[in-house]
Amino acid sequence: MARAATTTDAFNAVGDPTRRAVLNKLATGETTVKALAEHVNCPQSLVSKHLKVLREVELVRCRSVGRTRLYRIDRAGITPLQTWLTELTTAINQHYDRLDDYIQTLKADGDAVRKGEPR
Repeated sequence: MARAATTTDAFNAVGDPTRRAVLNKLATGETTVKALAEHVNCPQSLVSKHLKVLREVELVRCRSVGRTRLYRIDRAGITPLQTWLTELTTAINQHYDRLDDYIQTLKADGDAVRKGEPR
């Protein structure tokens, strides 16, 4: 199946390392394109293109204060990513819990064999 265009899917949008770096910076608070460009070490024009993608998938919002445009994370847009990560983390932890149970069973069986107890 073909992947969705970056501009229509938040998951694809965050697949780009520069956009992830922009989001990481925005996680610390509202900021300008200039500050973002300095943070990600890219020209402002390129950062503006990345911000456009992030705005289109509703991960970022923008507001104007005079001639300055300030960008911030859109909490509502981040929610699907947070939900997915929470579900993924829960599933992974369940796998680790089962692995831990299995290891404990193996240890108990090994201890029983060393003591000469029947299994």
